Amino acid sequence: MINKINQSLLVVVFSITSIFAQSSLLQSGPMVGYSEMTEVVLWVQTTESANVQFRYWAKDNSSKKLLSEIIQTPDEKYFTAHVVLKNLQPGTFYNYELLINNTLVTIPYLLQFQTQKHWQWRTPPPDFSFVFGSCVYVNDAPFDRPGNPYGAEIPIFDEILKQKPDFMLWLGDNIYYREGDWYSKSGMSYRYTNSRSYKPMQALLGSVHNYAIWDDHDYGRDNDDRSYKMKDVTLDLFKLFWGNNSYGTKSTDGIFSRFIWGDTEFFLLDDRFYRSPNNSQNDENKTMFGKEQLGWLKDALINSDATFKFIVNGNQILNTNSKKECLYMFPNEYKDLMSFLKNNKISGVIFLSGDLHYSEALQLSDSTFYPLNEFTSSSITAGLDQKPMTQNNLRLPNSFVNDKHNFCVVKINGPKENRVAIIEFLDFTGASRWKMGVPANSLKVKPSK
Repeated sequence: MINKINQSLLVVVFSITSIFAQSSLLQSGPMVGYSEMTEVVLWVQTTESANVQFRYWAKDNSSKKLLSEIIQTPDEKYFTAHVVLKNLQPGTFYNYELLINNTLVTIPYLLQFQTQKHWQWRTPPPDFSFVFGSCVYVNDAPFDRPGNPYGAEIPIFDEILKQKPDFMLWLGDNIYYREGDWYSKSGMSYRYTNSRSYKPMQALLGSVHNYAIWDDHDYGRDNDDRSYKMKDVTLDLFKLFWGNNSYGTKSTDGIFSRFIWGDTEFFLLDDRFYRSPNNSQNDENKTMFGKEQLGWLKDALINSDATFKFIVNGNQILNTNSKKECLYMFPNEYKDLMSFLKNNKISGVIFLSGDLHYSEALQLSDSTFYPLNEFTSSSITAGLDQKPMTQNNLRLPNSFVNDKHNFCVVKINGPKENRVAIIEFLDFTGASRWKMGVPANSLKVKPSK
């Protein structure tokens, strides 16, 4: 009898030890990436090479659990894995679990994903919401500059999660490479791993879909451009650590891509890989996006029949008053894009941007076109730019936020004939700082009389 008890205890001890062992193999994530009607991607990183697998089920049918394929997290991919779940049901919320080396990992927060609705020809376009923001600095004392920490230790990711967004757009400076990281692949991969493992953001990563672009600090050095010698390395790392549905095109490298959610389309731009140095001569060769990417954007906008078309970039697009990085510093490309939108009567355009360590809303009025709006959101945790507000005749009244870390929530709702985008700046306490509604009908070229 005693031997049987001892054997049972050994089994229990072995099981508990195995569970803790697999939990210790989890470095960061899991994270939910892109969503389509019948497919999503889940991402995870382990501390060493291991086999990872996901068990998942529809929320309303927990009795039918499915298993993903088993993927190994190899050393050459910094122990990351992208696991694509296929043949899912449209318009369905799923719960999921993570298994490492065939053992369940205990995770103390909700893990879920969703597939997009198959609404076309069936129902009105679905209402949805998303969050966007930029500039996430995770403190790392051995590599940080002396003095007060630059990253704020605040519950902002909890506040983002409380908004229950369908997805989050990370608008660049999602990590901050330090001086010690800039010129080595090992340093850059360490920075990604260190930042992605930040515990306060794990619950957000695990239950909200995530899409991302980069700006200078998660591309390379401050204000870096196409001359950066590690650009191919940082591109590979971006692809390894994010879960977008595509990156660039077959003939043109970069992180630019497009995706659809409901009746809205998002055009994610790469403002670094092909960028001329900021101080280059302002001639026809000076470019932020490069000829190929800008051509891709134009084709994609003409091709799109979305109600709203969000053009997403690290730097501001509309600002004609800033002395900081913006498209206006590249005058030929700025004029080219503005002329293209007008000449082709592209409807529904709204610009989203980050970078500046403060938030603001800009509006460019033009008697020959509808008003163009840009919403800039920054900073999530990186240091705030608390200098006095500069004058800007494009800035909408009371939209300037630089006293608290913040993010932006966008809600798309209303009937098909009267869709509205409601944009709201919230600070890290959840307080509303500024709000505006943009009707889709206001983003159309009025027919000439």
